[in-house]
Amino acid sequence: MIRLRGLSLTIEAAAHPVNILRGIDLDVVAGETIAILGPSGSGKTSLLMLLAGLERASAGTIEVAGQNLSALDEDARARFRLATLGIVFQSFHLIPSMTALQNVAVPLELSRKPDAAATAAEALSRVGLAHRLNHLPSELSGGEQQRVALARAFAPSPRLLLADEPTGNLDVETGRMVMDLLFTLCVENRTTLLLITHDPALAARCGRTVTLRNGAIL
Repeated sequence: MIRLRGLSLTIEAAAHPVNILRGIDLDVVAGETIAILGPSGSGKTSLLMLLAGLERASAGTIEVAGQNLSALDEDARARFRLATLGIVFQSFHLIPSMTALQNVAVPLELSRKPDAAATAAEALSRVGLAHRLNHLPSELSGGEQQRVALARAFAPSPRLLLADEPTGNLDVETGRMVMDLLFTLCVENRTTLLLITHDPALAARCGRTVTLRNGAIL
């Protein structure tokens, strides 16, 4: 599902270039659950941004689901994300003027999926929010908003789910419930999971852990 070779990311700064990622080599098999663990500033989120095609690598090769992301232009990377990826962030990134149902339907409509509203409603039902379809994000709790984000990520049946600190804005109990739901959905959908976290206990729930430090794999 993922093949990285010599992946590097360097940001030009006023004083001197900053090396964010330094020659990452990594393979992730389809269906695997893998945690990327490391302290703040270790390059975890930058790695996710590269895998999602939201940033371009400075060097190396990055293949996701057989696609060489470095060879794709911006429009092609956007189509790749719609067709292949689900992404869940620490901040829920829901559109505030849209209901839960409309938020989940957005990627389905962009992909021209038939029956987007019905598929979105089913996805929300799977995360226990069938009774909240027409509520705005401001009318939902933090845990409910993250469940909407999960429904939105899984509704298009992605092959790969990228999750960046998905419980970071939740209390312990709500975070545990959201993660139980996330792992259940991955198993049910046979979705490959790459989880960014700084929490060793959460990382231990994955089949494999990779630790980053200073932009390199330990």
